[in-house]
Amino acid sequence: MDTESTYSGYSYYSGRSRGSHRHGERSRDRHKPRSKDSRSEKSVTINTPPAEPLLGDSAVRGEQVQDDNWGETTTAVTGTSEHSLSQEDIVRITKDLEDSVGLDCRRYFTLTLAVILGLLVFLTPLAFLVLPHLLWPEKLLSCGTACEGLFISVAFKLLILLLAVWALFFRSPRAGLPRVFVFRALLAVLVLLFVVSYWLFYGVRILESQDENYQGIVQYAVSLVDALLFIHYLAIVLLELRQLQPCFSVCVTRNTDGETRQYNLGQLSVQRAALAILEHYYCDFSVHNPALLSASKSRAAKHLAGLKVYNVDGPGNNAAAGLAHSQSRAMIAAAARRRDSSHNELYYEDAEHERRVRKRKARLVVAVEEAFTHIKRMQEEEQKKAPGDVMDPREAAQAIFPSMARALQKYLRTTKQQHCHSMESIQQHLAFCITNNMTPKAFLESYLNPGPTLQYSRDHWMARQWTLVSEVSVTSGLNDGTIFLLKCVDFSLVVTCKRIPYIQMSEEFIDPKSHKFVLRLQSETSV
Repeated sequence: MDTESTYSGYSYYSGRSRGSHRHGERSRDRHKPRSKDSRSEKSVTINTPPAEPLLGDSAVRGEQVQDDNWGETTTAVTGTSEHSLSQEDIVRITKDLEDSVGLDCRRYFTLTLAVILGLLVFLTPLAFLVLPHLLWPEKLLSCGTACEGLFISVAFKLLILLLAVWALFFRSPRAGLPRVFVFRALLAVLVLLFVVSYWLFYGVRILESQDENYQGIVQYAVSLVDALLFIHYLAIVLLELRQLQPCFSVCVTRNTDGETRQYNLGQLSVQRAALAILEHYYCDFSVHNPALLSASKSRAAKHLAGLKVYNVDGPGNNAAAGLAHSQSRAMIAAAARRRDSSHNELYYEDAEHERRVRKRKARLVVAVEEAFTHIKRMQEEEQKKAPGDVMDPREAAQAIFPSMARALQKYLRTTKQQHCHSMESIQQHLAFCITNNMTPKAFLESYLNPGPTLQYSRDHWMARQWTLVSEVSVTSGLNDGTIFLLKCVDFSLVVTCKRIPYIQMSEEFIDPKSHKFVLRLQSETSV
């Protein structure tokens, strides 16, 4: 919250002038030519289900998206807006909408092709059995008991095939990959060629000659269903079983804070390995906090600041220039010696920060324990009241939240977590803890120890788009030394692949008799 607006009118107008100055700087930066990206790498995109950008929009990523002063009195701020949309912003938004529409069209087009191919596969055996009765029923020989038993076999095999195809292929997509899945495309082409070959043989040998042996036609349909079942078994091996055995160890590092995780993956393509890594990322990595990075950057800029040296005599006076040069060298050496002691400043800053965190943590723990003690007293009193006067957990959370709000807000500000927790989310978590009879320690665990990314609300972690940058084709398999990047709005994940080494084990036999020993005890002992 901008507190300058609550002071004098001078502060208000100075704020407006600063805002207009920043707006002019942004407008000048907007018209600067942008440097072209390097063409040495291939960049493709992995799209997850649409949601809001990670940690807010890029336009407001450096500011507070929500009101962080929910523990204090709220002050209304009026003034001139600093946000504007240029023609480039409109073009970028339009391009994003077109990309999303194109991805949806591609998804539905792929689903339509899969449905058409599935209907062709399941209707072909039935057409083989029905067409002879429709075209030359008077020429067909009677179907005996063995032929009628084949009808039951075809029916159950088609039912099993239908359930198996639904379980393997018709699942909700986890993400939109930039390229087609090679094995799935090959299986689709194989099934299509297989069905077309059966139709060609059926048209030439049965439809044209009007074969009278109906039992042979039924056996021909049964052979088609058997072959489709074997193709489905091949699909299970290629799509599911092949990747189960770990073959590669991948190291995933977040480029902003250096957080690293190790995972074992099987025989996967680059794009499917990237999808598996992103699924692990949301569950294993802590939420990205750019506020912690801004503090380290400001400290580094302060330590790297040097001294400015001016030559007041000008370049014409050689003697004065030489004297100024020697003086500047002495001043630069003094500045270097002063920078050498910057580690002491960093040490005391960290110690002071840890002291403040411990102090505010203690205040927060005491405030939460007192609030939960008050809840227990309220519960004991409500047991004596009528059923209609009992307070629900949501009302109880709203009643005790003000007593801990200020301590919680100060702790979150000190630990740079205020943008991850809104007042509404904290009240919902408090009501959840009250409903499930949790302790104060269980309530504070979410705030004292930052958890994985999925622990927070969707608007803080759900990225609309990931970009996969790889020097090799994304449809090729992983190899030893493969490196690729997964870029997001605020950070990127650097992935390095190493092949798991071949392990040679040998056996060494130990004779069981070698472990036997004799314990001899003397009957007499020394005095």
